[in-house]
Amino acid sequence: MRFQMVFFTSSICFGVISSSPSMSNPSPPPSDLKRRKTGCLKMSNCRCIMKDGSGVINLAAMADSDGFLGHLKPVPSENAPPNAEILLSFSPCQPFSEPEDLAGTDCTDVAACLTVRFYRNNRYISHYINYGRHEGNVFHYNNSLQTLSVSYSVLEYTHPLTVVHYHCSPNRSTSFAQHFDRDIPLQIWVESPCACPNACALGDVGPGTIFLIILSLSATAYFILGSCALRPFRTGSGVQIAPEESLWCMLCYMFTERRGDRRRRRYISLREETL
Repeated sequence: MRFQMVFFTSSICFGVISSSPSMSNPSPPPSDLKRRKTGCLKMSNCRCIMKDGSGVINLAAMADSDGFLGHLKPVPSENAPPNAEILLSFSPCQPFSEPEDLAGTDCTDVAACLTVRFYRNNRYISHYINYGRHEGNVFHYNNSLQTLSVSYSVLEYTHPLTVVHYHCSPNRSTSFAQHFDRDIPLQIWVESPCACPNACALGDVGPGTIFLIILSLSATAYFILGSCALRPFRTGSGVQIAPEESLWCMLCYMFTERRGDRRRRRYISLREETL
């Protein structure tokens, strides 16, 4: 049984290592890119904008509150030992580490992590395998299928280990490869209305939004203080506004009273010490 466990994990790791040095397919010539009018142009590791101007697809809208599209989800495998299970964690936008309380594992700041868990001697033994990072991920959009495919590699310009297909659909579901083996890449299919352009746009707080918030708060404070500190009165030339003397006197009185109390307390304490 121990030999079977070692052989299974070694076969997965060997498949990952052997695929990493391979170069990806060459990009199409510039003439083909010019003729292509459809697709989704990558803006960041998490977003792309449609070339036809229909909108933006934000992958963060399809993740849960923790940023995961699936965390420790079982992946079926025919060649796994009876006492082993394969779990996959995937985050479309937020890099994560698995496990969180143990640094230095292969799954550090990754997009996809494969966990091979064995049950032996009444405890679990887990092996963590990096199955793709956000840096250098590749976007490809199929207009006829309305599907955005994002490929994740361990290193840039290498064959991807994980490919996620986001399909524009009114339903919500996530499914993995039916039979996981040493076949690379691992396929994930996601059905979500947020895979449609501008369907689930998330509002970003930018400098303009922050400026408007500060301006609104300043205007509110200005009118509140103005209504309390200024007093309108009518003159021969019209209505004028003058500072409210009672308000400023009250503030000055409160300030001087507090300072007087502090001095009085200090004087009493010094007098008690001398006695």
